[in-house]
Amino acid sequence: MPPKALFFTDDPKACELLARDPFALLVGFAIDQQVTVQKAFAGPYVLRERAGTLDPKKLAKLDLEEAFRTTPAIHRFPGAMAQRVRELASVVSEEYGGDASRIWRDAADTADLKKRIGSLPGFGEMKVKSLGAVLAKQFGVKAAEGLAPSHPTLGDVTSPEELDRYQSWKRAYKKAAKGA
Repeated sequence: MPPKALFFTDDPKACELLARDPFALLVGFAIDQQVTVQKAFAGPYVLRERAGTLDPKKLAKLDLEEAFRTTPAIHRFPGAMAQRVRELASVVSEEYGGDASRIWRDAADTADLKKRIGSLPGFGEMKVKSLGAVLAKQFGVKAAEGLAPSHPTLGDVTSPEELDRYQSWKRAYKKAAKGA
C-alpha cells in the first residue's frame, strides 16, 4: 500500500501531494540540487498553486519561469529549474502519455527502469538511486529494488524525525568524503 505522505518537506500538504502525484515526486527530485531537501520537495506543491496544475501535458506548454521566480522563489536558480521542469513535463507527456507512474509501472526490469529514470532531465546516478529507493521501499516497486543503495536515502524517510536523521547522516557523509 502506498504511503499517504512522503515526509521530505515541512508542509503536510506538500508531503501528501508527493505521495499521491507521481509527477510531483519527479519534479521534487528534478529540482533537488543546491537547495535543501525541504525546499526542493515543497516545490511541486508551490508550482501547482502558482501554475494551477501539475498536469505534465499542460506544464509542457507553459513558460514556468514566472511561477518559479515569484517571491519566495521555488528554487535559487528559477530560470534553469523552470526550464528543467518544462523539459521533464515534455518527456512525461511525449513518452509516457502524461502519466509519470508509467516510468516505473511499465518498466520491464531493473535495467529498464534505470534507463528510463536516467534519461529524465536532471536525473543523474545519485537521483536514479534515490528515486529507486523511494519507489522500492515506499511504493513496493519490484523493478526499483536493485537501484536502492545500501546507505540511507530518502527511501528510508517515513517521518519528519527520519528526515532529520537522514540529513544528519548525509552531512556527516559529505564531511567525511571531503576528508574534514
